[in-house]
Amino acid sequence: MATRSFVRSSDSPGKHPDSVRLLPWSNGDGNPCYLLGDGTGYVSRVADEIESLQLEMADDLTGHADDLLGCQRVSNRELRFLARGLTDSLRDVRRVADSRGARLRAAERSSGCVDGREA
Repeated sequence: MATRSFVRSSDSPGKHPDSVRLLPWSNGDGNPCYLLGDGTGYVSRVADEIESLQLEMADDLTGHADDLLGCQRVSNRELRFLARGLTDSLRDVRRVADSRGARLRAAERSSGCVDGREA
């Protein structure tokens, strides 16, 4: 049975959280972690920084992959290492996209917009 970890923002105690955010890390069992809060607290800022770092690393790794795949003498070991890095990076980037997409949809619902248009 999968368990999820939730972190409650302490920036607005007693206030009902406006959103649930998928965080860019997993718990010790590899399950997703979520943040309950308004998106303005310390954990949100740390998550933003980690997401930014993950996207930068994906960009760097993509450049490295382009260079490596352009070489004629690449070993199987190097290609497997590259594939592992690309897989991990793609998983991170997908999590960032899922998290940001969910927050955009929540913002549209709260503002009365549907697909970017006012309802």
